[in-house]
Amino acid sequence: MSPDPIRIAIAGTGNIAGIHATTLAGFGPRSAGSAGAESAGNPASGGNPESAASAVIVAACDVDGQRLATFCDEHQIPAAYHDIGTLLRQSRPDLVHVCTPPWLHHEHALACLRAGASVLVEKPPTISLKEFDELTAAESGVAESGTAESGGTHFATVFQHRFGTGQRRLKALAAEQDGPLGRPLLAICHTTWFRDQAYFDVEWRGRWDTEGGGPTMGHGIHQMDMLLDVLGDWTEVSATARRQARRTRTEDVSLAHVTFANGAVASIVNSVLSPREESYLRFDFENATVEVTHLYGYGDHDWRVTPVPGHEHEVLTTWKHAGSGVPSGHAAQFREVLSSLRDGRRPPVAPADSRRTLALATAIYASAFTRRPVTPAGIGPGTQFYGQMNGGSFGW
Repeated sequence: MSPDPIRIAIAGTGNIAGIHATTLAGFGPRSAGSAGAESAGNPASGGNPESAASAVIVAACDVDGQRLATFCDEHQIPAAYHDIGTLLRQSRPDLVHVCTPPWLHHEHALACLRAGASVLVEKPPTISLKEFDELTAAESGVAESGTAESGGTHFATVFQHRFGTGQRRLKALAAEQDGPLGRPLLAICHTTWFRDQAYFDVEWRGRWDTEGGGPTMGHGIHQMDMLLDVLGDWTEVSATARRQARRTRTEDVSLAHVTFANGAVASIVNSVLSPREESYLRFDFENATVEVTHLYGYGDHDWRVTPVPGHEHEVLTTWKHAGSGVPSGHAAQFREVLSSLRDGRRPPVAPADSRRTLALATAIYASAFTRRPVTPAGIGPGTQFYGQMNGGSFGW
């Protein structure tokens, strides 16, 4: 366990990188020891700051020189580079936050792993399962070769909604055998957002080769990850995807029915055509319904629990005492990533977890284009959709 700050670099300096940099500033060496009293009662802090490792941003890179200079000046980052290879050689970060557009995630994460730096990549982690498996293999190869520093070099994905206390207590209660919620039966997972045509007119948006897909990959993937975080492995998907209203090469809406290994079934909607925007998940268990309604992040007040008559005391008492106070968000996940690296543990979200979510998105596309149910075996290595979300040829 090292007391030294974790050295972080940021690849890409667009909007999401600004969120990363601003959030990481709260884990700076000067604030790590003094923020406890100030933040302990603040839900927006993402938990107890005294449990987190400290971090310092040592470098950033971007091909856009002006944007890079502005970003480094705004966030007081001392070193700026125009390519990730030079950044890795000269700054030697412990961890790189990959915030570049989706089609670059594989290339940049692979370069980091081979250089001995751990990687935290924004969603989607890659734009195909093939790319994802190559990163997992690279991570394993680095560990076996001894290239990485003590404690290992790791690959993790940003799925920040896993880390709010609402999601965490639901997951813990759902995992209890003979627990107060009972067996999971039915779930609803709706990401109904709105993006106008101008959003898709950006050159790299709405393309299979750059984004890997439409709202299924770029928007609803967060809610689908929450769904899988609670319900576990899926076994079959039947789906449809359409281009209803936007001029785009990908879908602008998808719908799916999903069966899980535990017997539960779920309905999924991913849309960017919905003027009243909402992110909504509902889990119907034998003894209670648990719901969360939010948009881009939830707090404890966004969750609702409705017990079956006769189970009120057991369900509500258990829910109340299962933890509270931390909203979903980057801060909550970054805290755990930094603490894990400090302690020599694998940071969340690990490849096995994020691959399951990426595989569900792949299966939705595969089912929609082939018009038949899809199982995990149907999207594995050697299959049509393993290397490209549209199977290499499907579209509108």
